[in-house]
Amino acid sequence: MNYKLLGKSGLRVSEISLGTMTFGTEWGWGADYDTSKAVFEAYANADGNFIDTANRYTEGTSEKMVGEFINSDRDHFVLATKYTLFDRKGDPNFSGNHRKNMIRSVNESLKRLNTDYIDLLWVHAWDGTTPVDEMMRGLDDLVTSGKVNYIGISDTPAWVVAQANTLADLRGWHRFVGLQIEYSLIQRTPERDLMPMAKALDLAVTPWGPLAGGALSGKYLKGEKGRVPENSIRVNERSQKIAQLVVDIAKDLDVTPAQVALNWSRQKNQVVVPIVGARTLAQIEDSLGCVNFQLSNEQIAQLDEISKVEMGFPHDFLGSDNVKNIMSGETWDRVFNHRG
Repeated sequence: MNYKLLGKSGLRVSEISLGTMTFGTEWGWGADYDTSKAVFEAYANADGNFIDTANRYTEGTSEKMVGEFINSDRDHFVLATKYTLFDRKGDPNFSGNHRKNMIRSVNESLKRLNTDYIDLLWVHAWDGTTPVDEMMRGLDDLVTSGKVNYIGISDTPAWVVAQANTLADLRGWHRFVGLQIEYSLIQRTPERDLMPMAKALDLAVTPWGPLAGGALSGKYLKGEKGRVPENSIRVNERSQKIAQLVVDIAKDLDVTPAQVALNWSRQKNQVVVPIVGARTLAQIEDSLGCVNFQLSNEQIAQLDEISKVEMGFPHDFLGSDNVKNIMSGETWDRVFNHRG
């Protein structure tokens, strides 16, 4: 693998991130210790250095395994974990974005990971109750203390992320350098606001679910069952049409559908580093094969067309010919816009 800069930072991360939510069997569907270690080693041997975990993954087992696996060469790996989700049910201060839970959760993660520092700490999700300035000042303190090197935010509305980074820039605090969101050929709604915001603010995007829970591997076309509800966007008529085109393109290229789906997300005009998880060694080896080729512009255009989503207001309104003509005095097509 090659490397990409993590947003507005100088940190170098591999072009695929290893998701470790599958490390551990506590949730009934993950990988055991030996398989998890084999997956990790395959990733590391392919020059992967960007490991993604969280305090909640498999009740803490994921962090413990990751900490053990990277221990012999800790400084080589870019270790990312998350806080926000609960560590104790029934106690409101053992979850959330606020400072008390933030500090407690990070300290507990450091113990499970058996390390002195976290390279990238993600806010796992926006809780809607913590003031933005409290969250950003707490995160800045963690960076200043040396417990955290960089910060990112996941599963949060675009306006909150923009507000947070603007406030951080104003106050001289550390800003978010990454945005983690669900994003795939089947889930393209982030293109309405989250993706353009990330590009404008120089945030690296690390999509989770880039294979849509396996839907883009074509497994549902074969009648395979999964953990996805029947009314999910991953198994409806639209998703099946998208998956079929992915399968067809993969056949033409003599690659796998998973590799095609991953390259669609990787070949964006901004920094996108897909998070790839695996329950078997074969799965991670398959996914890593995507770095060996690229999709053509024509193939990307075909995938874009079949998976497009309605942008909604104000995007459709501002993109209409009538509004563009009114805003430009009918000179819209004569002005070269280098910002795209």
